[in-house]
Amino acid sequence: MHPVADEPHPPNTVNSTGPRLGIIGGGQLARMTAISAQQLGCEVVVLENNHHSPAAAFASRSVVGDWQTMEALLELASQVDMITLENEFVDAAHLAQLESAGHTVLPNSRTMALVQDKFTQKKTLESAGLPIPKVRATANQDELLAAIEEFGLPVVLKTRRNGYDGKGNATIRNLDEVDSAWQQLGGHRGNPLFVEEFCPFSAELAVIITRGRDGEAAIYPVVETVQENHICHLVRAPAQVSSEISARAADIARRAVESVNAVGSFGVEMFLTAGGEILINELAPRVHNSGHYTIEACACSQFENHIRAVLGLPLGSTRMVAPAAAMVNLLGTAPASGRANGFAEALAVPDAHVHLYGKALSEQGRKMGHVTALGKTLADAEQAAIRCAKNIHFGTLS
Repeated sequence: MHPVADEPHPPNTVNSTGPRLGIIGGGQLARMTAISAQQLGCEVVVLENNHHSPAAAFASRSVVGDWQTMEALLELASQVDMITLENEFVDAAHLAQLESAGHTVLPNSRTMALVQDKFTQKKTLESAGLPIPKVRATANQDELLAAIEEFGLPVVLKTRRNGYDGKGNATIRNLDEVDSAWQQLGGHRGNPLFVEEFCPFSAELAVIITRGRDGEAAIYPVVETVQENHICHLVRAPAQVSSEISARAADIARRAVESVNAVGSFGVEMFLTAGGEILINELAPRVHNSGHYTIEACACSQFENHIRAVLGLPLGSTRMVAPAAAMVNLLGTAPASGRANGFAEALAVPDAHVHLYGKALSEQGRKMGHVTALGKTLADAEQAAIRCAKNIHFGTLS
């Protein structure tokens, strides 16, 4: 597919009165990033494979093309001052080619090379002295079986690249499941995999860290995330843990993003065990679902701070403006139109804020929007967010 633009602007003349920001990807993360970028006077150009991405409505223009090709990436680069990403799937070698051609990409190709391969990411964190579950590369089933003998069952088999929301993971609870897990994740086709010891956690924690070009770090509150079917369902801010655990989790997250020389907002997901041990589950080199609550609940959202960071501007305050907040994802339940029903009833819930992502079609488990509620207590905020979210559903296709 040849990249095309919505309107015939010549390169580097995107009606700009401020910095011209390119975003690779046009999903909901790019949408919310674009909104914040506009507030700071940026012109935004998104690269996606269609004209009707969630971010397109808030961009000055869209480049339509495959962001896994240099042709499309160079077309985007020709129209902007700098580039950022909404996902970790663009090959780091392509980003390095952009940099070699004189274009600024943040996070840069070196950071992405360390993070986008999940096994490389884990070994990088381990080398920095950070706590992770035990991991082993598995080029074949014999190496997988050797790791199982070392770790004990259960274990989690994972793809090294392009996994998200539980896609690319398979839990092996007995030896009879080894072959099916290997086949499921494409090991038989040579898809690179690794195995990780199973962590019997008592809670899942997350922290958004925004790191500037100068190394300055803005640390958001430690939150608790609740998953359903491997997809984040609920975020509680702040997490109801001791001040000692909260401080330790925040420090681990800060050191994690420093270990990959991050610039921008990164999400750090962690496991908390019953014994108080904290292990890093995953580092996401982008704005993150666990930080959506920051739009209403913090003085400066993760999205605005991401723009500030990549532009080299001072970072904003991460202070919460209410004692507590809760975020609930709005997920599709079946093939359906993207039109939200129950919207009026949802908006009638006090202290709740609805965000819809403008997706034309809903599917099982697809993120269609989110609700954030503020409260004097976490219980109040969670109750309001859940009550608001329950009103919204998406119409079925005829």
